[in-house]
Amino acid sequence: MAIVINLDLMLVKRKTTSRELAAAIGLSETNLSLLKSGKVKGVRFNTLNAICAFLDCQPGDILEYVPDKPSDG
Repeated sequence: MAIVINLDLMLVKRKTTSRELAAAIGLSETNLSLLKSGKVKGVRFNTLNAICAFLDCQPGDILEYVPDKPSDG
């Protein structure tokens, strides 16, 4: 997948935990874990807004575009 989720990195930079973030934004720890692992197909803008507000960051600090390597075929 070309979109990389850097949420763990932002949590470390802000010296907070997934549990604290989940509680602050009203998201279950399970759903936050799925988001961090990239196992979701999308994220709602209000969820992204709440994450960015709590972590005092920009969406680009959390989401990164990394092009897929072309397949040899």
